Amino acid sequence: MPTYTGISSEAFRHPLDRQAEQALRNLPGFDLIARKFLEFIYERPQLVYLMGNTIQVGPRQYSTIYQMFRECVRDLDIYPEPTLFVSQNPEANSYALGQDNPYIVINTGILDLLDEAEIRTVLAHELGHIKCGHTILIQMAMWAMSAASALGELTFGIGNLVTQGLIYAFFEWRRKAELSSDRAALLVMDDLNPVMSTMMKLSGGSKKYANECSLQEFIKQSEDYQALDKDGLNQIYKFLVYNGAQGTMLSHPFSVERLHYLRAWAVSEEYQQIRRGNYQRSPASGSVNVAAESSENQTENLRRQIEELQREIDRIKRSE
Repeated sequence: MPTYTGISSEAFRHPLDRQAEQALRNLPGFDLIARKFLEFIYERPQLVYLMGNTIQVGPRQYSTIYQMFRECVRDLDIYPEPTLFVSQNPEANSYALGQDNPYIVINTGILDLLDEAEIRTVLAHELGHIKCGHTILIQMAMWAMSAASALGELTFGIGNLVTQGLIYAFFEWRRKAELSSDRAALLVMDDLNPVMSTMMKLSGGSKKYANECSLQEFIKQSEDYQALDKDGLNQIYKFLVYNGAQGTMLSHPFSVERLHYLRAWAVSEEYQQIRRGNYQRSPASGSVNVAAESSENQTENLRRQIEELQREIDRIKRSE
């Protein structure tokens, strides 16, 4: 598997991730939330909890997982090495958080469902979040929504600024950030199949009936999902489902949609150039890290989508 020495996250970061983050940062209230977050939130309590209630992975604890983890850290050129924990939880899930002391938590449900190549895929994906600097914004989003939710009261002085529009923007960015981390997983694996099979199993995989699941059929399902956009009404339904029409806003894109984006990137010249070693390097390796330019048009489009969603929600409420 290739090692991308000195690689910058900008080399593989998805443009929709950049655009959604810029739109989020431009919204009123974001800067205040950022200041309040740094004032009230500390990473140490969560690390204390994890040290006390999970298994910290190392050379003598989950040694196979640790070896895979260290290889992924090396391949994405991440320093210092984040901490990895295994949590006793049957839900097939994992996450990365932390800024000063980044860490990854992987549930036993992941270890029980996936094979070693797919577990490596998950580790690389979560390390992609750390490499891209996603973790601080993810924590900020979680805290802001929690702090502002107590009966609509002002909490920590931010309740009046955590508008629905800002919440939509946080969720929109979180979904687009997944696309960048999927690319990180593909770079580490250097093989599209284990990344796609991981997405399939996390969507509805079963150990017992694994032999009855077909990756080719899942790829076809992804193509059929994209074909739904031929009907403009389906595009509206997709937008509403992502943004809470069924009661919960979604923090991740649908797996079939992630599959679509990743398959397109896997055949792109950009990906092939990175594999050949022609990629943007971080300042730490001595080269210039050019700031990515966001598209003002895309930013405005996201703002308009948020406004349209708010109008649609208000209309639905009035009709109830």
